[in-house]
Amino acid sequence: MLQLIDVNKTFNPGTVNENHAIKDFSVTINDNDYISVIGGNGAGKSTILNLISGGLIPDSGKILFDGSDVTHMPEHTRAKYIGRVFQDPMMGTAADMIIEENLALAFRRGKRRGLRWYITEKERQSYRDMLAELDLGLEDRLDSKIGLLSGGQRQAVTLLMATINDPALLLLDEHTAALDPKTAIKVMELSHKIIQEKHLTTLMVTHNMKDAITYGNRLIMLDKGRIVLDISGDEKSRLTVNELIERFSASSGGELSDDALLLS
Repeated sequence: MLQLIDVNKTFNPGTVNENHAIKDFSVTINDNDYISVIGGNGAGKSTILNLISGGLIPDSGKILFDGSDVTHMPEHTRAKYIGRVFQDPMMGTAADMIIEENLALAFRRGKRRGLRWYITEKERQSYRDMLAELDLGLEDRLDSKIGLLSGGQRQAVTLLMATINDPALLLLDEHTAALDPKTAIKVMELSHKIIQEKHLTTLMVTHNMKDAITYGNRLIMLDKGRIVLDISGDEKSRLTVNELIERFSASSGGELSDDALLLS
């Protein structure tokens, strides 16, 4: 359902700070793939998500979405098909708006809207039911400002907003990295539950190698803008963290030195 073909992206070309971040990058993502993407700092993980979402335009190559060329399609047009949760819980929501207003904005994304702002009681009840599934007590706080929630609560609402319309593709950009360990586990479990129930095709960038092995049917490791490992099925389910580090070294020709990955 998604293909990147010979994609290249260079930042600051022709300067002393030139960085060829993505190099002849090709990958095919199938319907219902749940892919963990890992790699050290500067490997190109977030750049790939930005290229897919339309936040960045590649210098060369093609991006095909369900067979259609979207390489130069603007980000706001792709938003109808793509849900995204960022690392920072402050992103993806409007802090000064209440919970139900944030959910209403997400629900209306990509749909025709008039000047009238109105949330029906039926719609409000559906938001309560969705929030109740999170088991965080937020179903009784529809009129609370998002900015007053804890980081974990806010990230859970952001996850709900990103998936409210069953997007064709869900992008999770290290969405638990800024949370404390206990909250991160809760948000990760919620993510997995929603992905499985809605059968969402998902790309999840993570620094946590244990999560990368535990969740999803496929694991991709990046190094210097290229894929050095692409593991799926039984091969992935049998992996250990130590074996993953060893395979990275064998595939990349170097040792993994990213502290965040090693400490995870």
